Amino acid sequence: MSTQVTASGSPIPNAQDSGAIARSSSRTTAVVYCEGNFAAVDGKTANGLVRHSEKYEILSVIDSSKAGLDAGQALDDTPNGIPICASLEEAVACAERVPDFLIFGMAPSTGMLSLAERRIMLDGMGRGMGLVNGLHEFLNDDPEFAAASARHRVTILDVRRPRDKKELRMFSGRISAVTCPRIAVLGTDGAIGKRTTATVLTAALKARGINAVLIGTGQTGIIQGARYGVALDAIPSQFCSGELESTVVDAFERERPDVIIIEGQGALSHPAYLTSTFILRGGQPNGVILQHAPFRRTLCDFDQIPMPTPESEINLIQTFAETTVIGLTINHEGMTDAEVGTAIVDYQRELGIPATDALTRSPDLLVEMVVRAFPEVERTLVAGAA
Repeated sequence: MSTQVTASGSPIPNAQDSGAIARSSSRTTAVVYCEGNFAAVDGKTANGLVRHSEKYEILSVIDSSKAGLDAGQALDDTPNGIPICASLEEAVACAERVPDFLIFGMAPSTGMLSLAERRIMLDGMGRGMGLVNGLHEFLNDDPEFAAASARHRVTILDVRRPRDKKELRMFSGRISAVTCPRIAVLGTDGAIGKRTTATVLTAALKARGINAVLIGTGQTGIIQGARYGVALDAIPSQFCSGELESTVVDAFERERPDVIIIEGQGALSHPAYLTSTFILRGGQPNGVILQHAPFRRTLCDFDQIPMPTPESEINLIQTFAETTVIGLTINHEGMTDAEVGTAIVDYQRELGIPATDALTRSPDLLVEMVVRAFPEVERTLVAGAA
């Protein structure tokens, strides 16, 4: 049985305890609001949910700029049957029922709702839908939203809300008791595909028969249904290493995995998004897979700052922490397939490590990247089959 988690890594109360709407016959249904941003950088929560969701059945995406398209087609050129609707009203009509939840599917740098977005969220509650909110703004603390929640008897899930400060955990050194390989998927920028690569890698390892556990470190992974997760950017910095360490230890003790994959956040070199420091210190990964967008010239929220090179980021990571970068994965934004192929060959030659694209190349290449660095993972599989 999977354990759903809050931003702090603690279990979410079950539906009966929390008052959340639940259906016994199917997964919880949801519509994702992503106006003007689907398949773009700030729509990363919606993008991730369209690609993978264990917790919610995604019925549609709301984005009037792409209304009428198939979400999978718009995102990855592969139809998946999830329609893009122009409005909340259209999304409810398309579903032919009131979905259980309205998910806010964007990750703006402000971390706050605009006035127009507030009206949409309140409209959803008025229709009988709960809210899933991954922003830094906690809607349960907003008097207008709290009143609407009580009036319409619907639940607001503030995914990033950490546990009480008195319950936050400091780094203890218990990470040394985790004996399986720990691999962090880090990047050269924010919103560059680290979570997507980590999700694809974890699924590919499981398909090979390897017991892999994914540690989510941001709101999207938790909304997708990560069994273990902590929204690091919502926790006071003094406790970030300890919360990440404790989450990894919990996963190891409960699951006894062959390998643990840790989703990265921001970039170690990034001047604004520094969560990678806590992942490297608290999780102490044995290996790192680095995600890079070759055609991205500047940091996505800071167009005055040039992108770092993979070489410079690898040097920084391996200087900052006792770990090794074992492979490079590519975000193919703005690239043709031929350009992706050329970049893979060039990076492998320049860096001396395997390179691939998690979305356009076989996921088996990701597995081989891990097995090449940690042969014991494959030996565990062979021993188990003997």
